[in-house]
Amino acid sequence: MKLALDPSMYTSLSLKEMVDKTAELGYEYIELSPREDFCPFYKYPKVDKNQIKQLKEYCRDAGVKISSLLPLYYWAGPEEDRRQAAVRNWKRAIEIAVELDVDLMNSEFNGTKHNPVVCEEMFIRSMDELIPVFEKEGVKLNLQAHPYDFIETNTGAVDMIRALDRSWINLVYSTAHTFYYDDGLGDIAPMFDYAGDRLTHVLFADTFNHKAAQGLRYIVNPPGVEATIHQHLNIGEGEVDFDTIFRKLREMEFDGIVTNAVFAWVDKADESSRFMLQKIKEGLEI
Repeated sequence: MKLALDPSMYTSLSLKEMVDKTAELGYEYIELSPREDFCPFYKYPKVDKNQIKQLKEYCRDAGVKISSLLPLYYWAGPEEDRRQAAVRNWKRAIEIAVELDVDLMNSEFNGTKHNPVVCEEMFIRSMDELIPVFEKEGVKLNLQAHPYDFIETNTGAVDMIRALDRSWINLVYSTAHTFYYDDGLGDIAPMFDYAGDRLTHVLFADTFNHKAAQGLRYIVNPPGVEATIHQHLNIGEGEVDFDTIFRKLREMEFDGIVTNAVFAWVDKADESSRFMLQKIKEGLEI
């Protein structure tokens, strides 16, 4: 099992400082999520061979390994020009992963819930172009459903992954999205059972159930505005059933990637990151 830090709370640090911070906090692995100076959100990667070489040196010197590279591009968006740009971005990101000696990338389906049929068509079109590239380069892919995406549910994500029918394409389960994954139930066991051995990557963060109560639990102004709400909190600060998550992962003898994906506490990032590492180790009994 690989225990990784998503360093999104540390993007103000340089690449070297970020890697050193990961080691200082006690993590052996880093999940390389979007940064403006590397692989930015939705834009073409901003990195050259020298930066890649330097990052490898930083990791080697700090004793940190990269568990996966996490790019986010609109490869399932309803606009064809943007989809084509996303595929170009993906091809470059795959090159970067190969140069980093990283054989796994994880991402989202990245469409919109308002046009799910067209987004699915666009996603499949993108995968038709990219699957040969992934296979040629020997890079695996993990995918997650996400709030507001054209796939928001656990079942939908697993079904799409199975439809792609490649053993190297598997599921990321984000605990912070739990209540979107089954329409507010938060019933972990059947979702993990449905995923089975397709579940190879779990992102850990707590959240509140956005569907649990009426009234003024969530206040959005002006009234009636559409908003997608969830949090990435420390374990115990929300309503996710982590007892069941840890029990199921132990029963499944899970041996994939476990990532601390708390983003809420930039003002106390070190404290949060250390706390999450301890809680994850305790829960998984490692």
